[in-house]
Amino acid sequence: MHGISQRQALRTLQISASVYRYKSVKKQDDAVVQEMLCNLSEKYPTWGFWMMYHKLRNMGRSENHKRVYRIYKASGLSKKRRSRKRAIKRIKKPLLQPLSPNQQWSMDFMRDSLFQYQPFRAFNVIDDYNREALNITIAKSITSQRVIAELEQIIQWRGKPESIRVDNGPEFIAQALQDWCAADNRNIALTFIQPGKPSQNGYIERFNRTFREDVLDRWMFIEMNDAQKESNKWIWFYNNERPHAALNYLSPRDFLLKYGKVHRPQISAQDFPTFQQDLDDDYNEYQELSLILNATK
Repeated sequence: MHGISQRQALRTLQISASVYRYKSVKKQDDAVVQEMLCNLSEKYPTWGFWMMYHKLRNMGRSENHKRVYRIYKASGLSKKRRSRKRAIKRIKKPLLQPLSPNQQWSMDFMRDSLFQYQPFRAFNVIDDYNREALNITIAKSITSQRVIAELEQIIQWRGKPESIRVDNGPEFIAQALQDWCAADNRNIALTFIQPGKPSQNGYIERFNRTFREDVLDRWMFIEMNDAQKESNKWIWFYNNERPHAALNYLSPRDFLLKYGKVHRPQISAQDFPTFQQDLDDDYNEYQELSLILNATK
């Protein structure tokens, strides 16, 4: 009697060859891999799964990534994915022109560099009512504490505003500035624009553009002190002589004198405090142009 082949027998019995030839393998112990993963997690707490897996491979372990990941998950070593920090949601507030000076100011930062490519920042503050420039501070670094110090100096001669419109820069959202504004003797409201919406702070953005075109893009400064002096001279010219299209082509100072209504009995628009440029002996084109304009009035 002739026998049949193994293949014919498997086909007759309808058994898969892999099932017939299968040999059970003793289940591997996960304890060793688990201990190694726990040790790596303790030693390198910032590592995620793939860093640990490749470290095990470099240490001579042959387990594939699926098994290592199962042990990794079962050991509770999964790291929470770090989400991106989001700015606080801001409510859109329309950009309206105030009815009187010191009702609302706007402030913002600009960046530029000196002749030797050393970066510096400009901290700008204006009064939204007549777009009057109140301050330009030039410095290498300007923190929230420096912002507070500059605002205190402005308030000493100008008086305090009812509110200040700002963006969501780190210096403006700092708790120190918020605490300073909320103090009982000040009670200044900080009005934040929505993130990524610079148009909501359009007055200061337009001022920044003019300042950049007239000063920062025009002059090459060797020292920051030179940039500060030129900025102070330009503020005086901007406030007193330069026509402003949004103000019926009046200068900010002339607009205040013509239309300003100051709700303070002890002071009138005529003698309302304004920025004074630093006095020095340097001859500059702003003073020359001012003399020409005044002579033709």
